[in-house]
Formats: sequence, C-alpha cells, structure tokens
Amino acid sequence: MPVITNIEDLRVLAKKRVPRMFYDYADSGSWTESTYRANESDFQKIKLRQRVAVNMENRSTATTMIGQPVAMPVAIAPTGLTGMQHADGEILGARAAKKFGIPFTLSTMSICSIEDVAAGTDRHPFWFQLYVMKDRAFIEALIDRAKAANCSALVLTLDLQILGQRHKDLKNGLSAPPKPTLATILNLMTKPRWGLGMLGTKRHGFGNIVGHVKGVENMGSLSEWTAKQFDPALNWGDVEWIKKRWGGKLILKGIQDVEDAKLAVNSGADALIVSNHGGRQLDGAMSSISSLPEIVAAVGQQIEVHMDGGIRSGQDALKAVALGAKGTYIGRAFLYGLGAMGEQGVTKALEIIHKELDLTMAFCGRTDIKAVDTSIFVPGTY
Repeated sequence: MPVITNIEDLRVLAKKRVPRMFYDYADSGSWTESTYRANESDFQKIKLRQRVAVNMENRSTATTMIGQPVAMPVAIAPTGLTGMQHADGEILGARAAKKFGIPFTLSTMSICSIEDVAAGTDRHPFWFQLYVMKDRAFIEALIDRAKAANCSALVLTLDLQILGQRHKDLKNGLSAPPKPTLATILNLMTKPRWGLGMLGTKRHGFGNIVGHVKGVENMGSLSEWTAKQFDPALNWGDVEWIKKRWGGKLILKGIQDVEDAKLAVNSGADALIVSNHGGRQLDGAMSSISSLPEIVAAVGQQIEVHMDGGIRSGQDALKAVALGAKGTYIGRAFLYGLGAMGEQGVTKALEIIHKELDLTMAFCGRTDIKAVDTSIFVPGTY
C-alpha cells in the first residue's frame, strides 16, 4: 500500500482502480471545464497569515451544521452513481461519516437505496438529496421513504433541471451497470479489485428508482425515464410545496447568485449551499469560493450559508469557513477515497482533511473553528 499523504494521492490510486467511465464521471466538468478547474484554483489565490507564540493547546474543530453537532464543518456531498466507484459505495461512505461524526448526504441517483443506507448504518441519521421530477407522486414517495429512514435533513438540488453536457461521459458511453462494449470490457479486465467487489453485491442499478417507479424495470427504460423526468419547470412554488411536504430541515443546493440567495431566504429554507454543481452545469460560471463572500454579505444573517465545490484539503475548508460558510461539502475528495480503498479510503480522506484543517487553524493562531474569520487572511488576497 502506498503512503497516502493527501487527497491527490487518493485520486491517483482511484484512477488506477476504478473503471474509466466511472472515474471520468467523478473527475470531470461540463464543456471546457473552466469552472471545474476554477473551483480548485481560486482557493490557491487566498493567502494565510502565519502567527507564532500563540497558545495552540486545546484546539477544537467541532461546530454545528443546521443545528446538528459535527466533528468539523465538513459534510459528504451527494454524488450520483457512488456505488459504481466501489461496490456498496454509499453504505461505506455513510458508515465512515457516522464514525467520524459528520453528515453523509445520499443522492437521489444513488446505487444503494435510502433503505440500504439506513440498514447499513443501523438507522443512524443521514441527509437525503432530492431531485425534482415531473412525477410528483414519486417525489412524495421519496420524501416519505426519507422520513421513514430517519433522514434528518432534505437537500433539495435546484441547479439540475436540465443536464449540462460532460464530454467524457458521452465518449465513455456512461451507464449503470456499464454496457458490454469491447472498450468497456477491456477496461474492466484491468480493474480486478473493482470487479470482484461488484460480483459480491446485488446493487448495480439506481436503487431509489428501480422497483419504485411503474414501468421502470431495467436500465434502458430507466435512463429514458430520468432524461424525461427531470423537471425544467421547477420554480420557487415547488420549493415551498416540498418544504411543507417534508416538514423537517431543508437545505437548498445550487445557489450562485445573490438574487437567488434572497429568494432562498424567502422560501423558509434552513440553509443554502453556494454551489455550481462541481463545475458540471454552467461552464463559465464563477467558482464557488469566489461567489461565497457576496452571498454571505447579503443573506448570512438570515440563513445558514454552506459551500460546495473544489474542496480538496482542510485548508480549503478553513478558507471557506473564514469567508462565512457555516459548513462545507466534499464530493470528489470523498469519491477518490472510496474508489481508492473503499470505506478505509473514505476514512483516510476525512482524516487528511481534518488534520489539515486543525493544523492550518493552529498555524494561523486560532484554536476554535467558530472563531475563524477573514483576519486569518493576508489583506488583498481574498
């Protein structure tokens, strides 16, 4: 086993172990991928002030996200097809998050179902991410299933009414399970560890959908159904209906603009996530970390502001918190750990991010994550 020192080490290992179409699905953006790259690179422009001769004992990264205690202000983001990065991936990710003391968010488009994750974590509370479909009866059923599974927050994604084009997915013929083309078979033959894991599980399709929607019995009809079902007419009235139907904590994901942030406040949601869907939707949009300060300034006193996109280290998470985010989310960093080493890899990713967050906070002369603000930055770099 190679020595793993950072998230990049996990990415390199995941690339070796995960079939190309699923690795590329995780590691890509839309069109030119400029926003995908900016999500990461814009963090590097922000410079930190090193402080010395400060008592660095008794440090704490513990805080809360939507009133729930967390070991650090980091949650696992909802990611589709997680169970194709590694067999039973969503269950493994949820277990690692439970042990670490942070939230796990399950995607509507997961391979393991809501019920699978609840059973796999002994009904430990997790968050459920909802896509709005035209089939409202199905949405109602999903919400009811999330309630029954002890989900403690609903994360409503607003920026995927229509799908951005990701060139790699088209070239790879992305599907779950993978279609048996010659190129796919040849690639799968080079990933024996992944293949053995998949042989050991029955979960190969979209677990929240297959068997729960009339007329959807196989992957062909499913892909057709989802293409037709994502609702391009989604509006703020739907958000209010979902909030009422759910009745619990509601987080709105995909806010990039101050006007939308104000509408999110008016909707009565408990939190919003500043996010551009990991650079997978509108290419050419601002990076999440660049969008964050203006949104915090506009609505941060009225709603809890979280941030998602480009976080590959604890330093990135710390910078987002200093700019006003009450919580951050990791998607790719989580998937790299999962693809590299399963549950052990997810735990490793969380340990890496926590250690980087804790040490950087100390080097900046702070001992409590709740006391971190922009005074840790070099003026003019943020």
